[in-house]
Amino acid sequence: MKKTYNVDVTFINMRIDRWIRKNFGQIPQGFIEKNLRNGKIKINNKRIKSSYKTKINDKISLYDFKFKPQENKIKIKFQPSKSTVKANEDLIIDNNDNFIVVNKKTGIAVQGGTKSKKNLIDIFAKSKFFKNAKPYSVHRLDKDTSGVYIIAKNRETAQLLTTLFRLRKVYKTYLAICYGELISNKGIWDSDLTRYEKNKPIIEKAKTIYKVIDKNSMYSLVELKPITGRKHQLRKQLSAIGHPIYGDQKYNFSFKNKGINKNLMLHAYQIKFMINDRKFSYTALLPDYFKKLLKVKKLNFLNF
Repeated sequence: MKKTYNVDVTFINMRIDRWIRKNFGQIPQGFIEKNLRNGKIKINNKRIKSSYKTKINDKISLYDFKFKPQENKIKIKFQPSKSTVKANEDLIIDNNDNFIVVNKKTGIAVQGGTKSKKNLIDIFAKSKFFKNAKPYSVHRLDKDTSGVYIIAKNRETAQLLTTLFRLRKVYKTYLAICYGELISNKGIWDSDLTRYEKNKPIIEKAKTIYKVIDKNSMYSLVELKPITGRKHQLRKQLSAIGHPIYGDQKYNFSFKNKGINKNLMLHAYQIKFMINDRKFSYTALLPDYFKKLLKVKKLNFLNF
């Protein structure tokens, strides 16, 4: 059975594998690649690769495309337990008809993956907040990063928010405690970051506005406003200038955590955007361990 879909402005310039996940859920990459090779996924009646980026009015044809869970070799099923974070009121920043805003705790992935047995989307799907709705993830936040995170309650809102993120109409502010004293108190990092796809290096432009809130000879508290949204962008950029984030186990090559804890000191503090001329602004309070480290390292942040 063949089904054809037209690509609208919401999903242009998006990789075909990502388009499939946005429209049909978290389907494994291997299953998508298999269907691409077999010609069960075509665009404008032509075979394409997973790296193909959609164009306006593209016609995407799916032939007998139906994912069966048993085809996934790695089966991870969310099982609630006593140790699982609950979707209770102390995490909620805002809850309305179209989306919910939460203060995500560190150590919780936002979506499922091969290494994530529990994730925020599954947790909220089973909560009272989504009894008559399906949760949609509209942006990324690293598992070890805490802070403000948005979950859409319907497809229309998910598409709208995803588009705002992609068009850089959502303004995010992060706070980070990093090693060493930054010389310049403010500026812009405009750098090239490298990531790999199947061992092939891909260079991406990354841009971040930064401001030092407080510092001493050993540590700095930095406000970070990413303009682009590259994977691990803030962590990579701070590491590249010799000031890795405290608690970063991946991009910290020179320093060792001493004492307090091993948490990544990167917090998504604030998010702002506009819908139909209405301004939305949300702030996530700092975790206790973050505030404790600020105090111990003698760094001041008036708003915590």
